[in-house]
Amino acid sequence: MADESNSQMLNSQNEKKIFDPTEYQHTRYNPLRGDWILVSPHRMKRPWKGQVERPQEDEIPRWDAKNPLCPRTVRASGKENPDYESTYVFENDFPALLQEEAPSPGASTHPLLKCEPAQGTCRVMCFHPWSDVTLPLMSIEEILEVIREWIRQFQELSKTYRWVQIFENKGAAMGCSNPHPHCQIWASSYLPNEPAVEDRTQREYLQKHGVPMLVEYAKLEAELKVRIVVENDDWIVVVPYWATWPYEVLLLPRRHVQRLSDLTSEEQRSLADIMKRLLIKYDNLFEVSFPYSMGWHGAPTGKQDTDCSHWQLHAHYYPPLLRSATVKKFMVGYEMLAQAQRDLTAEQAAEKLRNLPDVHYKVKSDS
Repeated sequence: MADESNSQMLNSQNEKKIFDPTEYQHTRYNPLRGDWILVSPHRMKRPWKGQVERPQEDEIPRWDAKNPLCPRTVRASGKENPDYESTYVFENDFPALLQEEAPSPGASTHPLLKCEPAQGTCRVMCFHPWSDVTLPLMSIEEILEVIREWIRQFQELSKTYRWVQIFENKGAAMGCSNPHPHCQIWASSYLPNEPAVEDRTQREYLQKHGVPMLVEYAKLEAELKVRIVVENDDWIVVVPYWATWPYEVLLLPRRHVQRLSDLTSEEQRSLADIMKRLLIKYDNLFEVSFPYSMGWHGAPTGKQDTDCSHWQLHAHYYPPLLRSATVKKFMVGYEMLAQAQRDLTAEQAAEKLRNLPDVHYKVKSDS
C-alpha cells in the first residue's frame, strides 16, 4: 500500500508540472531544413569558471604592403590591386570553381559512386580600402555601397549561373586568415545542398499553406516580439525559433522579396541601417570584434527556376561564440552523430542581444 501511495503522489506532482521551455529539454522543428534540434536549457545552470573578460585585440594596420587585399599591393598571382577607395572585386586567385567546363566524368557505373561535372566562378569582394575597419565600424553610406555592389555582382553572375552565393567569414574563429573587411561570391551552374533543401521546403510550405514560409514567419515574429533583435520599417532580425548556433540570427524583409536585385533603393538603405545595428550588438555582446559566417539566400536563377514564388530573400548569420569572447560552441559528438543541440534558448539569446546598446564598444571606450 505504501508503494501505491508513493506512486500516486509522484503522479500527482507530475500532473501539476507546467512545461517551461527555459527549464525543460525539448526539440524544435526547423521548417527551412526539415529537421529537428535538441534544446537543453537546464545545462546553462552548470558551473562556469572560464574567461569572461574581453581579450586583448590585435592592432591591425590600416594599410600593409604584405596584405594581398589592401590597395596597391601585389597578390600571390602577381596581379596588383588598384588604389581603390570604396569596394573592390576581383577573381579569386585560387578558386574552388572554374569557369572552364570540365570534361564529363562519364556515366556512373554504380548508384553509390555518382559524379557530376561542376562549373562556376569565385570572386573576392573588399568592403573598404582600410584593413582596420569592419562593417559595424563603417558608415551607413559605406555599408550601402557594399549592398549595391552585392546587387551588381548578383545581377551579373545570375545571367550565367543558377546560384550566386554571397558569404562573409569574419574572424579567425571562422577560418578567416585575413582581417581586411571582405566577403566572397561563388557562383555555380548547379544548386548547392543548403539552398536545394530550402527550395524544397519553401515550395512544399507554399503548396500546403498558400503563403511563402518566411513571409509568414516574419509576420509571426513581428506580432510575438519575443525573438526580435532589431527591426525597422523594411527589415526584421530575429533569433529563429529553431536556431542552432547560440546567437544565430535570421535577417528578413517584411514584404515578399525573392532576390537581392528586387530590393528598392529605400530597402537597400534601411538594410544598411539594420546590418550596422545588428553587428554593433554582436560586437558589444562580449566587447570583441564578433566572428561569424553569414550568407544570402534568395531564389535561384536557372532556366528551370521559372516559378520561385515560394522563395523569400533572407540572410543567415552563424556566430560560434557561446559564453565569452574565447569560448565557442563546437558542433561535435552528439551534434555530428545524432542531431544539433543547444543550451541557450532562442528567446534568451534574442533578449540578451536586444538589450545591448546600439553604440559600439570601441566608440564608448574612446569617448
